[in-house]
Amino acid sequence: MQELEKTAARLKLALDGALAKIGFANLLAQRDELAQQMAQPDFWQNNAQAQKVSQQHAALERRLAPWVSLQKQLNDCLELIYLDDESLLGDLTQQLTAVQADFDALKAQLRFSGPHDTRDAVLSIYAGAGGTDAQDWAAMLLRMYVRWAEQQGYSVQTIDESAGDEAGIKSVTLEISGDFAYGKLKSEHGVHRLVRLSPFNSDNLRQTSFAKVDVLPLIDSPDEVAIDDKDLKIDVFRSGGHGGQSVNTTDSAVRVTHLPTGITVSIQNERSQLQNKETALSIVRSKLAQLQLEQHAERVSELKGPNEQAAWGNQIRSYVLHPYKQVKDLRTRYESSDPDAVLDGDLDPLIDAYLEHILGG
Repeated sequence: MQELEKTAARLKLALDGALAKIGFANLLAQRDELAQQMAQPDFWQNNAQAQKVSQQHAALERRLAPWVSLQKQLNDCLELIYLDDESLLGDLTQQLTAVQADFDALKAQLRFSGPHDTRDAVLSIYAGAGGTDAQDWAAMLLRMYVRWAEQQGYSVQTIDESAGDEAGIKSVTLEISGDFAYGKLKSEHGVHRLVRLSPFNSDNLRQTSFAKVDVLPLIDSPDEVAIDDKDLKIDVFRSGGHGGQSVNTTDSAVRVTHLPTGITVSIQNERSQLQNKETALSIVRSKLAQLQLEQHAERVSELKGPNEQAAWGNQIRSYVLHPYKQVKDLRTRYESSDPDAVLDGDLDPLIDAYLEHILGG
């Protein structure tokens, strides 16, 4: 029983450290505060705000429930150990083994310790150098991320899309919603390179194409990233492309420019100018939050514009389909000889390698 007590004490120490790392006490306080808001009699008077609060509460409950259960199981074990009843030794050994296994599984969450890692993600893909091949490559990446998100049980919403001239897409922006969506997808931020035999030239020559992937944490609350109105330029224009008669005949498209940084976001997917404006502002806030992380700035007013040229040169991963098959991440040195599986959504090994890389282990 003494040895069991030592094992339980070591486990409690490790669990307490993990709970401190994820800010367990603060998360519990946030959950309880949201629950109090939901208990107010006038809670559903503002339906949109009520749904947002309910979703936040549900997300916190999902995240906290396994930790709360683990803490209770371990405390129950410790209480029984203190009884010093040898007849309980077998059962307690099994229970502690189960608690250890659950803790080991939950420790994966400790990799998501960034300030925005628990948020939903805004993922954009832009075709780069390579003409039609690059636009087709952007569409292949779109399929890869959608397949991965579906495998995770995440929801995917297309915010904006621009079709390619002959094939593929020029650009697309997605909102990907699910637990730790940004924490997982931040590994994809950068330039992706494809080498293959081109299906778009008669000689079937080897072609190198590039696409840029931007991944941002979704910041949908104006309070979280304060923007001075005088720093914004908002233009409206007529939507182009598909979308129905009213989309194409009204000035519903919106372009929002953040003047100090030069960040520009155009949205024309919705029929409502107001909806497009809100979506564009949300993405501007998300881009500013990302810049704050990259530039270690405390205030939006301190930010410089993003260095797009440097980003395009910052190739993070190569996908080679000819003359051999390989996917290689240039940051982590992770390699796979099965690019077809990766392009079909098998991204978890690449994501795990990146998370281990940035944690230094």
